[in-house]
This record gives sequence, structure tokens and C-alpha cells, in this order.
Amino acid sequence: MYSDDPWYDALASGWGETDVTDAPDAAPPVAGDVYLEVQRSAAFQEVRGRYRRFVVPAVAVFLAWYVAYVVAATTAPELMARPVAGAVNVAMVAGLGQFLTTFLLTWAYARHARLRRDRAALELRWETQELTRVTRGGAS
Repeated sequence: MYSDDPWYDALASGWGETDVTDAPDAAPPVAGDVYLEVQRSAAFQEVRGRYRRFVVPAVAVFLAWYVAYVVAATTAPELMARPVAGAVNVAMVAGLGQFLTTFLLTWAYARHARLRRDRAALELRWETQELTRVTRGGAS
């Protein structure tokens, strides 16, 4: 079986496994507590903050641009019908601009995620998997 997950085979060699004999009397944490602990961590809050700092303004700008296009199309048909070049008018250019900005926003989101969030999110995932593995009694 082949997996694209970079962490898929990490524990096969024994690397990263905790020695459960160090604390035999300690009860393993409950899985729900693990996720709440990770959610409260500074690393998780930083990843969420980076996400929100990109997504909220991007959605606001794109939604404003879309609403402006719809409002202009319904309230100013003479403006939208104004020719730009030959049979191409303002409405066609703005409509194509909607598609272009959708692709640009998708590219910018993927780039932002890759550069600002993916590494930290993978580290959080690794930490969460380690903690939940302990809750399952070390079996994975």
C-alpha cells in the first residue's frame, strides 16, 4: 500500500514512540481532552489566526467585488452596455474579471497556506496523533 502522507510510515522504525514504562501508574488522557488541549495551544491559535487574517479580508474583498458587479448590472445597464473594444462591452470584461479574480484568489490561498500554515499544521497533526496514540494504549 502506498500513501502520500509524509507521516504514514514514520513510526515503522520505532522513531518517535514513547516509552510507556516510564509512567506505569499514569492514566492515559481521554481523546477529547487531547483535542481540547491542542485547540488551546498557542501553536493552534497561531495557525487559526494566520488562516483568519487571510480568509476574512479575502472573502470581504471578493464579496464586495461580486456585489458591485451584480448591482452595476442591475442598476446601470447603460454603463455595462458601453463598448470597450468591438462587440466586447464593460459587462463582459467585468464578468471575465470575476473568473480571473476567482482563480487569483485560489492561487493566493494555496500559496498562503503552503508558506504560512502547512508546516505548523503538520506539526500540530503530528503532536495530536502522538497524544491520541497514547490514549489508545500505544497501539496504532
